[in-house]
Amino acid sequence: MATLTEEQKQLVQDAFGFIATVDENGNPQIGPKGTLRVLDDEHLIYNEETGHQSWHNVQVNPKIAAAFHPYPGMKGFRVEGKATIHKDGQIFDDAEKYAAANKLPKALAAVVISVDRTVSLDAGKNAGIEIENNPVKD
Repeated sequence: MATLTEEQKQLVQDAFGFIATVDENGNPQIGPKGTLRVLDDEHLIYNEETGHQSWHNVQVNPKIAAAFHPYPGMKGFRVEGKATIHKDGQIFDDAEKYAAANKLPKALAAVVISVDRTVSLDAGKNAGIEIENNPVKD
């Protein structure tokens, strides 16, 4: 897996994150995820609260991307990976604690995103440049 740098982890904390998913027919969808955060050096996590389109999509197609770019700001990055759904166990329990501590709705699930590839979203000549690509082999 690719590894998040300290600068990237800080950007995840500071910026509002969006995820992009694809349904079973190849139709793309993008939307904000207010609970998107760092789980560890190789994973992001978010609490699935709504059960709408992105939730449907990650259940039928685990490919997912997350983007972070603060406003105003000139630096950003994208993570590409696979979503793993947790409806019970320690990861889900920790997501429930996160929701309670932040006065958020109860989670339907915790969705963990593997950090397989990172891409620069910096303004200027570095936009779209691959930072790291190290997907886990199935």
